Amino acid sequence: MTNTTVTWLTQEAHDRLQAELAHLSGEGRTEIAERIAAARDEGDLKENGGYHAAREEQAKNEARIRELTEKLRNVQIGTPPDDGKVEPGMVVTAEVAGDEMTFLLGSREIAGTTDLDVYSPTSPLGAAIDGKSIGDATSYTAPNGNEIAVKITGAKPFEG
Repeated sequence: MTNTTVTWLTQEAHDRLQAELAHLSGEGRTEIAERIAAARDEGDLKENGGYHAAREEQAKNEARIRELTEKLRNVQIGTPPDDGKVEPGMVVTAEVAGDEMTFLLGSREIAGTTDLDVYSPTSPLGAAIDGKSIGDATSYTAPNGNEIAVKITGAKPFEG
């Protein structure tokens, strides 16, 4: 499944993810390949824990490379427009079940080292508010089956 939605990234987040991708694709792959080769030289692969651990690490590394490549494929560097509309890359303030919450709609990778809570646009809350505007009220069904009321009280671009 290809995601054609634009992902907003600050320049810092884009640079950080690009650096991670470069490392994993270059020296990260090389280091893992060397560990696999060294473990293979030890002999019997069926009972070689180092070999199996290195192969598992290789699979995780390749999965992360694919994830970063896809994430960076449709990025827009900067911030979403400051138009009060909720979309990924926005810091949202909302009354959720009567409590005020402020969080980033996006991903932990976009958030970097911020202390903000992060909600994915595909989470129940994220899906319910994506595309809404300041003043809009909506609700979503929580995983426990409860209906949760949400009112958007603020939305501004995440500056990182």
